[in-house]
Amino acid sequence: MFTGISHHSVYVLDQEEALAFYCGKLGFEVSADVDLGFMRWLTIALPAQPDRHIMLEVPGPPFVDDATAAQLRDLLTKGALGAAAILTTDDCRATYEDLRAKGVEFTEEPTERPYGIDCALRDPFGNPVRITQPATGPVSAEDFAQEGAGA
Repeated sequence: MFTGISHHSVYVLDQEEALAFYCGKLGFEVSADVDLGFMRWLTIALPAQPDRHIMLEVPGPPFVDDATAAQLRDLLTKGALGAAAILTTDDCRATYEDLRAKGVEFTEEPTERPYGIDCALRDPFGNPVRITQPATGPVSAEDFAQEGAGA
């Protein structure tokens, strides 16, 4: 059946601003930038995963009509469209400090979780992005229950 995910899209309001953030600050690279006439096909990928692309998509035709695009823009700026991505790293705290030095604003500092250490930010448009240093070994429901109980 399926063998992987090659592309997923993230709504942005301005593709140039998105490139400045995702490539200039987070370290993605442009994998495709094609003017199709009716839209700009713009994808980025991490150097470590060049076959996994994020399409930086501006809400509008040809995918949605103008009224729906306006609704999507409103939801986007509220951060209500769900996580743009969960990025993994070998050292969450060092990545956090590096990105803060580049001017990235975080909504959550690195925190120990049952699944590892993670932190959170929003891109310039409101999309939530999480950065996670995965824990080693299996994670169980009991680990989450203990976290909720303050253990």
